[in-house]
Amino acid sequence: MAAVQNEKPTAAGENMEKDSRHSESRNSDSIGELNVQSDQLQRHLGNRQIQMIAVGGTIGTGLFVSIGGGLAVGGPGNLLLGYSIHALMVCLINNSLAEMVCYMPVSGSFIRMAGRWVDDSLGFLAGWNFFLYEAILIPFEITALNLVLTFWTDKIPVAAVCIIVILLYAIINIAAVKYYGEAEFWLSTGKLLLILIVFFFTFITAVGGNAQHDAYGFRYWYSPGAFAEHITTGTLGRFHGFLGSLFSACFTVVGPEYIAMVAGEAERPRVYIKNGFKTIYWRFFVFFVLGSLAVGVVIPYNDPKLNNGSGTADGSPYVIAMQNMGVAVLPHIVNALLLTSIFSAGNAYVYCGMRTLHALACDGQAPAIFKKTMKNGIPIYAFAVTMAFPFLSFLQAGGSTGSAVSTLQSVTEGATMINYICISLTYIFFYRACKAQGVDRKSMPYYGYFQPYGAYITFVYMILIEAIFGYVVFIPGHWSVAAFFPPYTMAFVAILLYFGWKIVKRTKFVKPMEADLVWEKPMIDAYEATFTEPPTRFRDEMWEFITRRKRTKNTHEEDLSSS
Repeated sequence: MAAVQNEKPTAAGENMEKDSRHSESRNSDSIGELNVQSDQLQRHLGNRQIQMIAVGGTIGTGLFVSIGGGLAVGGPGNLLLGYSIHALMVCLINNSLAEMVCYMPVSGSFIRMAGRWVDDSLGFLAGWNFFLYEAILIPFEITALNLVLTFWTDKIPVAAVCIIVILLYAIINIAAVKYYGEAEFWLSTGKLLLILIVFFFTFITAVGGNAQHDAYGFRYWYSPGAFAEHITTGTLGRFHGFLGSLFSACFTVVGPEYIAMVAGEAERPRVYIKNGFKTIYWRFFVFFVLGSLAVGVVIPYNDPKLNNGSGTADGSPYVIAMQNMGVAVLPHIVNALLLTSIFSAGNAYVYCGMRTLHALACDGQAPAIFKKTMKNGIPIYAFAVTMAFPFLSFLQAGGSTGSAVSTLQSVTEGATMINYICISLTYIFFYRACKAQGVDRKSMPYYGYFQPYGAYITFVYMILIEAIFGYVVFIPGHWSVAAFFPPYTMAFVAILLYFGWKIVKRTKFVKPMEADLVWEKPMIDAYEATFTEPPTRFRDEMWEFITRRKRTKNTHEEDLSSS
């Protein structure tokens, strides 16, 4: 495998031919011998794990907790409209990102592509913005987890919860990536179960399956109404409400970037990663469009618990609705599953944070020490730095949990838009390079339709959202320094990162004819060529996983009986 790292094609080909005899039958232990790459990471993630990581990356805390704030300021009509529009925009982002990542599934993904195909300064900006975004979200999720725990009791010490969660994140992420993948598989299963429960709850109670036998249907769309007034009254107030709901969607509707970040550690990335990207479209419709509709059905936007700022589990609109209807047991089940959802989101942020730092080091945009990995492919020093951020969650102990959640959410929401701006711009340059160099995009593993128009639309849209996200502070009577900085902090940081690196390194934009569209493609092509049998389908791999567990159990029982 050292031959691959030292870029000796002949030796690499011999090693890969030798390993190809085991390519389809190998398990997660033997695969490491084949695919240690020039960046020291290992391709351990199989189709089953990747598809569930795609689910886990889509469903986060916002879908079950923060969405209530969007309902409170905008009402159910604005909430549905805002989530539908933003979900469509992120689907266009997915269309751009999928084409690039499936063509060049390298570690660091769009972060390194921005530096390679656009401008080294953009890669520096994209990487550090995404790292800070992921790293800051880790304590946010721990904060949210403490918030949900107060549903049962406020006697649990905040510091104790923080310590336990940090230790669990460390244990999962210091092990080989296959263990992270396995943990996310089970945690994402819990997320799916949770969303099915709240959807069934919404439908059954809306048609009269509740203690009051009240078929309320879309009652709350009529009273108090579909469109709430926010800040002011009348049409302008309802427009403010729409913007509030749209900004809620900007924090909640995410996902494609998490599939992209595992591309460098995925088996058969041009097949399994492609499948993950393709499922984003229907997942966004089910999770976000139907999710925003369900929230607006079960609870009115003027319920006082939606925005009480108490820092309790009342922040989950589904739990509030269940309590309002007198449902006794289900709120406890939902909150228990919500804990696993929140934990899973934080776990994913730890993974992405350390891989981002490692990717920056690979391109000389972070200290070289962050390239160092253990034998299992874990970037150990990047792990250590990333794990320092969860300790920010201890700030809760000295103040309001709800205030901490709100502040962290505002800061990270701006970073999300910057991230999508970088992806859109990277695709525009990638498209130009393909056209200039005569690369047939239709021959790529994933062909993005409606391009480059989709990338231009998202580029303009995300810049607009980033610019107006904190517009409320500019309304007469609403100005305050404390309210100004959270929505715009990451925008100022992004400007400093980009121009600071450009001035120091004197970087230039990459011309279309000079863009490196070869890069690691020969190595990835050689790796993909070692597979001689068709890729396994998700349902086949799931069946194999289930039956293998059953066989193991039966064999163990036979051994016990024979003894």
